[in-house]
Amino acid sequence: MTCYYPADPISGELQEHEGGRHHTDMKRILVILSLAAAVPSFARQPFYDRTHSSKIFGESRTYRIFLPTDYEVSDKAYPVIYYFHGHSDRYTLEQYDNGTDTVPKIVDFVSGHDVIVVSVDGYVAKDYTGFYGGRPWDIDRGGGDMDFGLYFLELVQHIDSTYRTFTDRRHRAVSGLSMGGFMSLYLSARFPDVIGSASSFNPGPEFYVGDKGRRVLWRPKDHVSNHAQTMVRLIRASGDYISQYHEEMREAYARAAEVDFEYRQDEYHRHWATSIAESFSFHMRAFENPRLNNIPEVWSHADAYSSFEVRGYKVGAPGNDAGITYLADVRQGGFRITTRRWAPDGPPVSGRRLTITTAPIYKAGAEYTILDLGLASGSLSRSVVTADSSGRLTLNVDGSGHEISFAGPGTGAQPPVLLPLTASDLLRLPPARELKLPVRLYNPRGAAMENVKVVMESDYPTVRLIQSSAEIPSLQPGGIADLSDRFRVVLTAGAGYFSPARLRLRMTYDGWYEQTVDIDALVVPEILPEPDAVEVLDGRTFTFKVFRQRGNQGGGDVIDRTVTEGRGNGNGILEPGEEATVWVRLVQGMDAFDKNTWHRCKVYAESPWVTEVADIEDEKQREWTSARERTSLLRLSDAVPHGTEIPVLLSSESWSFHFTPDVRYGTLPLYQAFQLHTRHLHKYQLRVP
Repeated sequence: MTCYYPADPISGELQEHEGGRHHTDMKRILVILSLAAAVPSFARQPFYDRTHSSKIFGESRTYRIFLPTDYEVSDKAYPVIYYFHGHSDRYTLEQYDNGTDTVPKIVDFVSGHDVIVVSVDGYVAKDYTGFYGGRPWDIDRGGGDMDFGLYFLELVQHIDSTYRTFTDRRHRAVSGLSMGGFMSLYLSARFPDVIGSASSFNPGPEFYVGDKGRRVLWRPKDHVSNHAQTMVRLIRASGDYISQYHEEMREAYARAAEVDFEYRQDEYHRHWATSIAESFSFHMRAFENPRLNNIPEVWSHADAYSSFEVRGYKVGAPGNDAGITYLADVRQGGFRITTRRWAPDGPPVSGRRLTITTAPIYKAGAEYTILDLGLASGSLSRSVVTADSSGRLTLNVDGSGHEISFAGPGTGAQPPVLLPLTASDLLRLPPARELKLPVRLYNPRGAAMENVKVVMESDYPTVRLIQSSAEIPSLQPGGIADLSDRFRVVLTAGAGYFSPARLRLRMTYDGWYEQTVDIDALVVPEILPEPDAVEVLDGRTFTFKVFRQRGNQGGGDVIDRTVTEGRGNGNGILEPGEEATVWVRLVQGMDAFDKNTWHRCKVYAESPWVTEVADIEDEKQREWTSARERTSLLRLSDAVPHGTEIPVLLSSESWSFHFTPDVRYGTLPLYQAFQLHTRHLHKYQLRVP
């Protein structure tokens, strides 16, 4: 059967669809007729399925485009919202609802607003069993053959060259559901200078990104600083089965003052795109926000790829090992560059060599002095580089972490720099005793700083400041002022897990300029139990009793799991030079059926003798979120003295399909069980024989 749809306003030709190509032709016709009845103002087809040739993928790709009612008769340009579908769906947006909900809502919105909506196709042939039904977007751990980020840039170029669109970032938005909601957040983080606003309906919490063979787990909540110049909206359905993950994501964005963030919770019983019109109206407000076209004075960016460009900067991070490259506090006078094998808290990528070429913001042909402070070594080096004919500077560093600053024409007066207080992303601090905070200020300039005043504050009632101010009469170029003795606090905590706290450091310099830096910390519970039992796997094979969920009606069973982990003599004691995992037994996990079972731990240690050498990322069995259980492989230094006792914190996770069959949303039954999880924290001592 061959169907002819009304003329396409771009080509003027009838759109032909072969029956063998779309197995839902009759359904599509019925949907179109129902849409025509629901929206009488449409005398033409409300959307068009178009193809274009993709050089990125080496094949034709299809998209669905929704055009405003007056597109054919006006000469206006329009902003564009790119919409990303969820698991098992495609650009037609018909798999979940036969085209009866999302498509009509998009049609209705576009018919009343000056905006184009493009539904992107995440089809990956090897992962789909048919036209529908598969994992889109190629974001699995073993993926990387199809880079939908580069394809998105290609599609944007095609849309902008084919249709009448505004082509600046503030007039370009992304949105999506579930895995598509993840893509909306991820691509807007990867390309902040291309996308001005992002909305996400019940997003998947984490997937793998990066080059093939060196993929890393990417969680939007770990990289909110990428969105500091982007408007972001998160939409959660109250009955969504993964709503706990959405709440964790909401909290991360809500605590990031630099992000223009909105949140909406809808009373709805399914994993679905709710309040589409309201969220698209959010994008319409973003299109009217001229600030989104400004290049921020200070910005940060994280990226998992071996080469990337952002805001005019080019970074090369070659190598076979997976990792994330961070540009932080980038401004005219310099930046910080670091790497991590994983986020958060991962160690630097060993052996990584980075090449950074700045934006063309310096004086062509002029000489600039580079001050390079090694964050790991503490050593300072100076060199001279000449800006190229376009005004770019190029330098090379390793991946251990560097504070880079430039002295020369147009670099301005850099503020004092607060050096990292910990090798991790956040401080983890004990409660109920007076603590010295390791505050160190660095002068990145080529000239001395005079009369720097520093004050610490906090709005948290759990933070009591004992000593909170300091003055630095003079700080030489490249100099470091250690103020650890001048900032003392006492923290209060209860039971349970780590609790957040934030301190604020205000620095006054050059007479009246002010710089404010937030210091985020996690406070260890005051009531912290010891584990019921512990097993250390240092090359051992052990059979554990573990809990396994049954599925989305709740319940589960305790089964045997035999594992061999670590590297050592297998005697169950972590000894110098060995690697090991640590397991704890929980008397009661989160699920009612999870009793006296074993759980591998994430291990937190402040000791220099213990290193986390791998982040073990196990898929949570019977979860549909792609979320991972993240635990540690530890290495004990060869040089640790015999008899050393090393205090550590053991964090384990348990989860449950929480199903209450008598709960209703109005007259509708609960769609399925909530996938809930909780973390358990124990204190422990590693004793070196």
